[in-house]
Amino acid sequence: MTTTVLDPPAPVRLGRLPIGALGVLALALGTLQSVVEPALPLLQRELGVTPSQGALVANTLLVTGAVLTPVAGKLGDRYGGKRVLLRLMALVSAGGLLAALAPGLPVLLLGQLLQGAMVGALPLSFILVRTHLPAHRSQAAVGVVVALFTGGGTVGTLVAGPIAEHLSWHWMFALPTIVVAAAAYVVARTVPDDPPAASDGRIDWPGVLLLTGTLLAFMVGLVTVADGSLPPLAAGAVAVGVAGLAAGWVAVERRAAAPMVDLRLLARPAMVQAVLLTLVVTTAFGMVAFLVPQLFAVPGDGYGFAAGTTAIGLFLLPGALAGAASDAVGGVAARRFGPRAVVVAGTVVTAATMIALAFRHSESWQLVLAKVLTAVAAGAATTALLSGTVTAVPARDTGIATSLLVVTRVIGVAVGAQLAAALLGAGADPVSGAPSESAFATGFMVAALTAALSLIVVRLTRKGARS
Repeated sequence: MTTTVLDPPAPVRLGRLPIGALGVLALALGTLQSVVEPALPLLQRELGVTPSQGALVANTLLVTGAVLTPVAGKLGDRYGGKRVLLRLMALVSAGGLLAALAPGLPVLLLGQLLQGAMVGALPLSFILVRTHLPAHRSQAAVGVVVALFTGGGTVGTLVAGPIAEHLSWHWMFALPTIVVAAAAYVVARTVPDDPPAASDGRIDWPGVLLLTGTLLAFMVGLVTVADGSLPPLAAGAVAVGVAGLAAGWVAVERRAAAPMVDLRLLARPAMVQAVLLTLVVTTAFGMVAFLVPQLFAVPGDGYGFAAGTTAIGLFLLPGALAGAASDAVGGVAARRFGPRAVVVAGTVVTAATMIALAFRHSESWQLVLAKVLTAVAAGAATTALLSGTVTAVPARDTGIATSLLVVTRVIGVAVGAQLAAALLGAGADPVSGAPSESAFATGFMVAALTAALSLIVVRLTRKGARS
């Protein structure tokens, strides 16, 4: 008697409707992620919070994104991309609902923290199209999803103002959240289930929780210290607490069987250089990204432009488009000139632009041009470092190494924004509470000096990178 061995069933192919649903989901997520930047000055006024507290609104979303980046793909491989995607979208929808209904800053921050789960949508969408489409179509589908997520950032920059000014800031979060929930429902009904992949990799949940706690404690500590609401002894205790959490995370990552970030890669000189340069570059850009909208919003009493949310969105649009295009520029430039050369060029452009802006910021075009130049410089530099890292580490470490740089990139932007907010808070007028012009000038100079640190890092690590 012979036994017939049946071949496994071919995966169900995706049609236009499920691919379209994934694209709409990416577009809505990109929109939801980007509405805060042009509306941040308005949120600060509506909620009655300081610039340092306002910076937390954008940064809490980045925290969740930073810690989920290395584990989203692992979760999808282990439990199935569709299953994990829908659960993450449930978190995003809950976060958007909380933000839309938030009566004050604490609830809004919690909503933003939950919305950060959106970072997992892209790798999980890639799992689905890879499973259910042939190779030549999956590459095109991935490109469409990425393009729509990036395009959503542009849409969010444009629509945040009209929605906030004609309805309310609550609807900035509510409308994209409705689209996210609707698109997730269509995905649930039309996208076939994908079988979990065989994987022995463990999820480093202790590392995830410790990194989340470290980042949140660090940012909250910056806010409380900058606002002067803590006595020196309490501020020292906060610093010790942050250092303890960070040390605990490092200890857990070094001992974990499958760490979320393999810190052993930092033994490689090329990896050390890439991490340090990424941190410096993105910290400087995070400062610029926070300072420019704030200066647009300041009442034009000798400085500032008294711009509303809609006008700020239009002012920021060229920078958003330039930043999106710079990702492609960075990869091409890295292949032709090398990552270090791209970083040096970006550093020179950023530092020179910030120094000029510290002395000349009386015309709106000056701020628009500065945002475009720094967005291109930061985007090209960080993309060049990512592409250079791919070729500098063994193939088996590519995913871990790039995840480490993505995490560093997110942390740098968050730290830069919080530092800029602290400088504005320290230089605020004691009567009106508005940041002084000298506080902006100081912020731009500090951003220039921060960017210039890249040149020192390149110089100090040149010998190690060659070895």
